[in-house]
Amino acid sequence: MIEMNVAGIALDATTRVPIVLLKDSTERRALPIWIGQNEARAILSVLENQSPPRPMTHDLLGNSLTTFGITLERVIIHSLEDNTFFAVLTLKQGDKTERLDARPSDAIALALRMNAPIWVMEEVVADASIPVDQEADEEERQAFRDFIDNIRPEDFSQSLGGGEPSSSF
Repeated sequence: MIEMNVAGIALDATTRVPIVLLKDSTERRALPIWIGQNEARAILSVLENQSPPRPMTHDLLGNSLTTFGITLERVIIHSLEDNTFFAVLTLKQGDKTERLDARPSDAIALALRMNAPIWVMEEVVADASIPVDQEADEEERQAFRDFIDNIRPEDFSQSLGGGEPSSSF
């Protein structure tokens, strides 16, 4: 799993549908998730440190969890099927841990309110992320190619402690 952070909200240039953008810690991969207007407002209100005069739905849920001693340990965006992302909330109360199915947009809005980490399965990142820093990606690929081009068989025996391989037979 890869921990991701909310980078912000954008609008799809064609459809004007809001997109929440998650980035990994290196900020080299971004995961765009199309969401609804209400969820975008809920996420933006936290990002912009705005407090509504009355609790909104995500605030109500967060307050309820806190009142009953339940901690939101993490959000996990675990799969992508037919362009739909799936997430779970990992909740803990005492020694008991439960996972609840949730829409990623709601899970993200709640995670931001409760300071919980957002994790994304590596397969989802691989399938749906977009490169943010293509120049750094190319530099990394070139460094790997250079490494492969310059490696010698002797380098392997040196890294394994040198000497001849031994046999237990």
